[in-house]
Amino acid sequence: MKRYVILISGRGSNMESLLDAGLPGACALVLSNRPDAAGLAAAASRGIATAVIDHRGFASREEFDAALAAEIERHAPDLVLLAGFMRILTDGFVRRFEGRLLNIHPSLLPLFPGVKTHAQALAAGVRLHGCSVHFVTPALDGGPIIAQAAVPVQAGDDEASLGRRVLAEEHLLYPRVARWFLEGRLQLVAQRVQLAGEVAVGGALHVPQVAAT
Repeated sequence: MKRYVILISGRGSNMESLLDAGLPGACALVLSNRPDAAGLAAAASRGIATAVIDHRGFASREEFDAALAAEIERHAPDLVLLAGFMRILTDGFVRRFEGRLLNIHPSLLPLFPGVKTHAQALAAGVRLHGCSVHFVTPALDGGPIIAQAAVPVQAGDDEASLGRRVLAEEHLLYPRVARWFLEGRLQLVAQRVQLAGEVAVGGALHVPQVAAT
C-alpha cells in the first residue's frame, strides 16, 4: 500500500478532507511546523501519527528543511501533500521530493501567486476565481498544474465570502488529485501533466450570465 505524509501549519481543513476521502493509501504522518496547529488534534482523533518540527528552533531555513525532510523520509512516503503549510521551502527540499510533492493554492494559477489571493482577485476585478493543485517546484506557486476548480466572483463579494466558496472547492479537488497520484494515473510530459483516462470537456463557462428575455 502506498503511503503519504501531510504537512500543515494551522487548522488543517484540507488535511481533514484528505483523511476523510478514503484514499487508496495510508497516511503515515501529519507533520506541522507549529505546535499549536489545530489540525494536529484533528489528525490524532482519526488515529493518525503526528509530529511537530518547530521552525522557530532553527537558525536557518536550510537547517529547518533538513530536519523536516529527515522526519518525512523516516516514513518512506510515496507522496507528500502540502495542506496549508505556511513555509517557503528551500530549493534543496523541493528537489529532494520532486515529482511526489503536491500543493493546493487558492487561485487559478498562474494568476495571483503568493498570499492574500482573494484580495488580489477582487482588486483585479476578475469574474472567475478558484484553486489549483500543482506539483511543487523551486519557483513559488509555479509548478506544473494538475487540476483547477473555478467559482464565479459575485456582486458584493468580500474576501471572506469569496474565500469560503473557493475553500469548498479545495476540499473536493485536493482529494481527487491525491487519489489520481496514488493510483498512478498522473505523469509529467515536457512539464505538462497528463491524466490517464481524462475525458475532454466541451463548451465553455460564461460568467456572468443573465436570464433569457
